[in-house]
Amino acid sequence: MPEVRDCAKPAEGRREERRQAILDAAESLFLEQGYAGASLAAIVRRSGGSLATVYEMFGSKYGLLRAVVDRNREEGLRGLDETARTFESAADALRLLAYRHHEHVMSPRTIAFARVVIDGSLRDPDFGRSFYRDVHLTFVECLADMFREWATAGKASIDDPRAAAELYISTVMCNAPIKAMLGQPPEPTDRATIDWRLAPFLAHFAIR
Repeated sequence: MPEVRDCAKPAEGRREERRQAILDAAESLFLEQGYAGASLAAIVRRSGGSLATVYEMFGSKYGLLRAVVDRNREEGLRGLDETARTFESAADALRLLAYRHHEHVMSPRTIAFARVVIDGSLRDPDFGRSFYRDVHLTFVECLADMFREWATAGKASIDDPRAAAELYISTVMCNAPIKAMLGQPPEPTDRATIDWRLAPFLAHFAIR
């Protein structure tokens, strides 16, 4: 009997390679030329793909930028949510999340992307609103879900998980991203400084 070959996986692998090539090309062009300056045609030329493939995979230039930023965020925080949930201590989990979140947000790559997003938002307010909803609020809701779990499990006393999530982000980051985007060097922030910032937050919400 002839051997039956599985052709699905190689096809899926090739598709993923094309997707990553498009994202790589889009990332470099967005950073070089800004959101408005980077055309889909230029992205296609650099990636070696086709415009039809870009539309089929991402839907639009906004969808492509969203995918690029999502990839950047996933690379920076990959596995962190699952890791944080394995901690017996919610306070230790939140500290780990704070260290990694601050490191990711303050990386030169993430700051450069933030400038691209601001540029696109100034040119198209609908773009800015969509990006805020799809990226920032998605992260807020993920944090809020974790805070709800902790409250239910008796690991914290959080009456408004969503508001607590917004407060947590502000507490960890302070004004560092704004200063960095304006070209002002932020103050060095080590883990001891983040622990100091988090101490009142942990105490207020009885996170243990």
